[in-house]
This record gives sequence, structure tokens and C-alpha cells, in this order.
Amino acid sequence: MSLLRRLFAVRPVEAIVAELNSAPALKRVLSASSLTAIGLGSTIGTGIFILTGTVAANHTGPALSLALLIAAIGSALAAICYSEFAAMIPVSGSAYTYAYCTLGEAVAWIIGWNLSLEYLMSASAVAVGWSQYVVNLLGDWGIHLPAALTNAPLDKGADSFLVTTGSIVNLPAVLIVLALGWVLYIGIKESATANNIMVWIKVAVIVVFILAGISYIDTANWHPYLPANTGKDGEFGVSGLLRGTAIIFFSYVGFDAASTAARETKNPQRDVPLGILGALIISAVLYIAMSLVMTGMVPYQKLGAAAPVAVALDAHPQLSWLGSLVKLGAIAGMTSVILMSMLGQPRIFLAMADDGLLPPGMRKVHPKYRTPHVATAITTVLAAVIAGLFPLNILGELISMGILLAFTGVCIGVLVLRSTRPNLPRPFRVPFAAVTCVVGAVICGGITYFLPRETWLLFLIWSIIGFSIYAIYGYGHSRMRAEGK
Repeated sequence: MSLLRRLFAVRPVEAIVAELNSAPALKRVLSASSLTAIGLGSTIGTGIFILTGTVAANHTGPALSLALLIAAIGSALAAICYSEFAAMIPVSGSAYTYAYCTLGEAVAWIIGWNLSLEYLMSASAVAVGWSQYVVNLLGDWGIHLPAALTNAPLDKGADSFLVTTGSIVNLPAVLIVLALGWVLYIGIKESATANNIMVWIKVAVIVVFILAGISYIDTANWHPYLPANTGKDGEFGVSGLLRGTAIIFFSYVGFDAASTAARETKNPQRDVPLGILGALIISAVLYIAMSLVMTGMVPYQKLGAAAPVAVALDAHPQLSWLGSLVKLGAIAGMTSVILMSMLGQPRIFLAMADDGLLPPGMRKVHPKYRTPHVATAITTVLAAVIAGLFPLNILGELISMGILLAFTGVCIGVLVLRSTRPNLPRPFRVPFAAVTCVVGAVICGGITYFLPRETWLLFLIWSIIGFSIYAIYGYGHSRMRAEGK
């Protein structure tokens, strides 16, 4: 077999499904509503409470709602494709496993590596946003933490390269990651219960903000809806809208976490598609409504702060009673995003280790808690280090890159499997697949072009590291290749 054929060899769907019966057992305790809550828990957080303000102030203006709509459409098309795979192959590997059975091992590896980028960076980025809101709220209560212990020691300089800030570590961000890592270590049921509580809190806070803020909308703040380009690529105009869409894609990544919990779902063929699509629809409606209210309450130029929702409320003293409530809701919301991002990553590691592409320790399941405890511990440590060292602006752009490429691979994968294995049972089928999959791949893949060049550079470095690990370890230890000898 030639090297090229080995790199692009695929695993039969039947073999992947059959191995579920012999793999270490995870607790099957999740329902469709639990998966929807997991998706919402992973979705509604820093994207709406922090990044929306940055995107509106620097890239889209009031057209933030349009950027969120475009991102929602691209995500919806990808989510429909995810649903076909998740119902057919109810495993923990998400887009990684779907690519393995359609596009080949090498492509699956890089998609799995990109998912690791997305999940690790997402948990870390949201922890940074969580830290900002906690510090802000404590300040309101007269408690002031040292800046050196609440900010990242690294940041993006004027030339887009990393510079030091003089801070030591973002300690609150590190502590919340470690605390939630322990929750995930001791059990999926406990994690899901904690997430459900936080999801209800943050959805309630967003609804209250929307209902209270509608009366304070000044439609003059929506004009011009899409400000003219400043002459610099990505600053307003069409290029700004697309740059903002690329960055704001981060806000919708959460539904992927629902697919990674398929092995812990009671009826994955039915419940996983319902959970994926339910989470996306609910979050999109809340996002777009909240962005319209927020940009209507204050001029978009003022929203580029660490807590844009608080800025909108502070502009209207009559709503001062909502300030602390919104901050608490934001903290609860971001806590659940960190928790669910850290839930997804170990299960990607678990799937890759099952295939021999990562060391076998990654696939160990705790004898008492029935969780992938080794992968969870490694994820927790890595996320805590990244959260303590890097700022939100760098992490957010990298997350969007990773998830956009994963979405593109899933959309293409559905068409490939329809062609190569048309007779496989499909409990859920993508409607009008030829159109849905192609448009989804074009939107998700095309949007990556509008991310900053330095993001592409960092992604290239990440990819080189990933391919190096695959070449040194994964290729030689691949179970599929060993079984084919």
C-alpha cells in the first residue's frame, strides 16, 4: 500500500459502531433535553457577553446582528450534517470520527487536532472572560484584586506579535478551570446537573435583559446599520462584516459538545440530532435578539469594553437594578461554557486514543466514576496554563479557525459517505444534501479567509505541531493500520 493510500485510508462505519460494545463503558444517562442543555451550556457565554461588543465596536457596527445571522446559517448547515453522522455513528469523537470514516486517517487527525484547538482554547478563552466579569463584580462590592494576578502576562502588540504586559498570571481564570476540571473528573451526571442549573440562570438573565432593554432602544443607534469601511481591511464595510462573522463563529461552537456526549446518551440515534439542532436554534434566537437590543441601547462605538452588556445598562440609570444580576448571569453562563468545553475535549482524546493515534492512557475510564479521567486531567492542566497566560483576543480568533475547518470537513464528509456507502442505515438524513452540504462547506470554509493573517500563522504553527505528533507517534501506532497488516 502506497504512503498516500495509507494516509487517506478510511475506517468502515460498521467497525466503528461494533467497537462501541467492546470499548470501556461510559454511563448512559443523558436525554435529548440534557444534550440541548449541554449545547446551550457550551454556546451561550463569552461570545454574547464579551465578543459581541468587540465585534460591533471594531468590525460590524449595528450589523452585528447580521454577522450573527450569517454565522448561524453556516452553523445550522453544519449542525444538520453533524446530526446525520451523530445518529449513524453515536461515538465520542465528533467530527474527528466522522472524518475518519469518510476522508481518511490523515484528514481525521488534523480535524481532531483542530477540535483540540477549539475546545482547549474555548475553555481557556471563556475562563479569561469569566475572570473579567468576576473582577468587575468584586470591584462593585469594594473588593479589588491586584492587576498583576488578574491579567494575562502576554498580549498582542501593535505589530501583532506577542508582547509581555508585566502581569504575572490570570489567577481567577486558572482557578475556575481547575475547579471545573474536578467536577468533570467525578462524573458526567454531576457535570450535566451543574450545567443545567447554570443554563437556566443565564437564559433567564438574557431574556430579562432583552425584555427590559427593548423600551430603551433608540433606533438612531442603528444608523448606519453597516458603517462605511475606514480604508483598512476588516474595519467596517463588507470586509468588516465578514471579519466580524468569522470571529463571532466562536459563539456557536457549543453544539459540537452535544455530539461528543453520544456514548453517554440513552437513545443517541434520536436524542443527539434533537440536542444539536435544539441548542443551535435557541442560542441563535437569543443572540440575535440580544445584539439588536444592545446596539440599540448605546452607540456601537461604546461597546468595545470588557463587559459590553454592563455598558449598555450603565447608559440607562433606570436599569441599574439589572447590573449585578446580568454580571451574575454572565458569570454563570461562562462557567457552564468552560465546563462543557472541558467535557468535550477529553472525549475527543478518548476517541483518538481508541484508534491508536494517541497513547493508550488517554482512553482509560475511571473504575468508580466511569469518566475518561486521564484525558480530563490532561485537558484541565493544559486549559489552566493557556487561560493563565494568554488574553481573549488571541484565543477567540484561534477558536473560530479550528471550528470552521472542522465544520467544513463534516459537511464534505456527508457527501463523501453518501457516495461511497449509500446503503448505510441513516436514522437522520440531511435534507437536500447536495445543496445543504455544499453551501455549508462554502460558508464555513470561505469565512476562514477573513480571519487575520496572524491567526493563520498561529494556526500553521499548531498544525505543524499536530502533524509532527502524528508522524512520530500516531502513524506508527494506528490500530487500523495494525489490523490491516
